[in-house]
This record gives sequence, structure tokens and C-alpha cells, in this order.
Amino acid sequence: MSKANNYRIEYLFRPGQYLDDDRLARLVEHLREVADDALGDAPRYQCLSGEREILARNVIAVAWRRDAARPDGWRCAGFCAALLLDIEEVGEVLHLGLTCVGNDDRGARLTHKLTSTVLVRTLLRRPFDKVWVSNVACVLSSLGNVALHFDDVHPSPFYALPPTWRHRRIAAQIARRHREEICIATDAVFEPDTFIMRGSNPPDSVFLKGEQDVRFYHREGVLNRFYRALMDFDAGDEVIQVGHASLFGMLQYAARQILLPGTRRSRLQELGA
Repeated sequence: MSKANNYRIEYLFRPGQYLDDDRLARLVEHLREVADDALGDAPRYQCLSGEREILARNVIAVAWRRDAARPDGWRCAGFCAALLLDIEEVGEVLHLGLTCVGNDDRGARLTHKLTSTVLVRTLLRRPFDKVWVSNVACVLSSLGNVALHFDDVHPSPFYALPPTWRHRRIAAQIARRHREEICIATDAVFEPDTFIMRGSNPPDSVFLKGEQDVRFYHREGVLNRFYRALMDFDAGDEVIQVGHASLFGMLQYAARQILLPGTRRSRLQELGA
């Protein structure tokens, strides 16, 4: 059996609403362990906070690997935790949140599996709806993947139109109402015209990345250049991305990749990639 097949994936929709105190505490303990392994001293925010109210708005995919040394026989290998945000006049927005994979489990494509599980299983709950999605990041690979795989993402090199009022409303409310649970510095400055959070990451943040650290670059140079131009890495800037997804759109995208494998390359070539 390949390494990629040694895991079981568990999907938890709003676990804070139904898990008892003991099960919720054990889940948070597992998530903190893998987050600390992946990030060092991971901040206790979002699903790592242990707060039932926040976990009641979490959507989490957890990868478990068999480990005979554990009392229950399983070790948390990685997780993807999204957060459902209530945005006035828009409704529920899926914030893509936090993804971590333990150092011993890298190379098994868990990041892709976990993120896909969160997105697909959540869209299946609303199969005919367009779901608004947000992301806050300075990591170029994360920003590039959101730009590539979601629709009408702003800011993005693929979306040339001005942001709609929904784009603006979601970004503004993230900056005003959801900083603590997303781990945005309280003194960061939101630029509504650019969707940049200036100074979002303090100097000691585990999420701060150096501009020259190519480990966190996207494989497509055009996306790196676009997002690098928006941020001052030394100042701890981050980008707020807002777009949307639908189950139908995802199926269309998957079909294009199978039937027309050059589709994504053609899209990038239009940008001069």
C-alpha cells in the first residue's frame, strides 16, 4: 500500500454543536499537536482555540494514520479547518482558514485531499447554491491556488472587473469583525481599494514568510509576480481574497482538466506566463 493510502479522512461539520466536552477536547488536542509539529509554536486561534462557539462554526477534515503506540490506535497526520463566517447582507461565507500536515506525513498529498474534502463535502450540503469563499494569506502558493481554482476571485490576475459590493462587504467585515478568530493583528490597516491588510503579521508570527523564501512560492511564476507586487513582506502584509464556488462549477472544472488538459495552461498563457 502506498503512503498516500495509509490514511482515513474524517469530515466534521460544525463539531462544536454536537461533540461532547471530552470528545471535543481530544479533537482539539490532536489538532494542536499536529499544528505545533508543522508550525512550531502555533497560535491558539480558530479550531486550535478550543472554544466551543468557534468550533460550532468550523468545518474540518482530519487525516488519521494508524499508530499502535496511541491508546486509540490513531495519530492525527494533518487537518484542514475552514470557518463559517456570518457576513451582514451576504450570509454565510466559507473562510478557508488553516491547513497543517505533520512533518512525518509530508509527501502524501494530504493538503490537497483535506482541502478538497472540506470544499466538496460542504458544497454537497448546498448543491445548487453559489458559496462565497474567503482567504487571508501572504503565502504565494495559497494565494495562487485560490486564484486558479475559484471563480471571480478578487484580487486575482484572472478577474479584471472591479470588485462587486459582495466582494467589498465580505472583505470589509473580515477586517472589522473577524480579526481575532482569523489571527489578523489588531493594529493591521485594511485597504479597501486593494484588499490588503497592512501589517497583518507581527514580526514574531509563525505565518510571516520572507519574500525570497521560494519554498512558499506557487509553481506558476505569473501568480507569484502578481501577488508579490501587492504586498510588503517585511511589513507583514497579507491579502484578503474573496471569490465563490459551486458544486456545478467544480464539476465543470474537473471535466475540463480531464477532457481539455491544456485549459489551465491556456488561461495562464493569456497572462503571459
